[in-house]
Amino acid sequence: MNFKWKVLYDLVLKNGYKKALGIGTSKGISAIWIAWALSKTGGKLITIEIDEDRYKKALANFKETGLSEYIDARLADAHELVEKLEGPFDFVFVDADKDWSKNYFTALAPKIVVGGCFTAHNARNTGMKGIKEFLDYVKGLPNFKTTIDTTSSSGISISYKIAED
Repeated sequence: MNFKWKVLYDLVLKNGYKKALGIGTSKGISAIWIAWALSKTGGKLITIEIDEDRYKKALANFKETGLSEYIDARLADAHELVEKLEGPFDFVFVDADKDWSKNYFTALAPKIVVGGCFTAHNARNTGMKGIKEFLDYVKGLPNFKTTIDTTSSSGISISYKIAED
């Protein structure tokens, strides 16, 4: 298992988060780390994947780890579903189409509770389309405090909501 995702586990556990959202499930490895922490806080993860093969692999991985009851896995287009999700959320992790990171953030920021956080993978890869724009945007917001965790070479941005808009 890839320990670069331990930062997500630590964030959920340290802050006692219970209402999490993941965008870009892939095979479910990051979701497993998040759900593992949520199993200790009494929370649940909604995770969204658009690719049916990856979604099915993720479901099998969730079952194998015994964490299925903590995960509401959805096969859907996050571009459409994110807008419809009611929230509130205290933890969001995005590892999907990088050029949509800012769009996901702007749709979800109002649904994140004060003290909650929005995290995004590949934060050190500012050459990827959309990453620099996303980071410049969130770092400029007065109601979010953003740092970059460099545990993995690609980096994870962590934006804590410190106040309402």
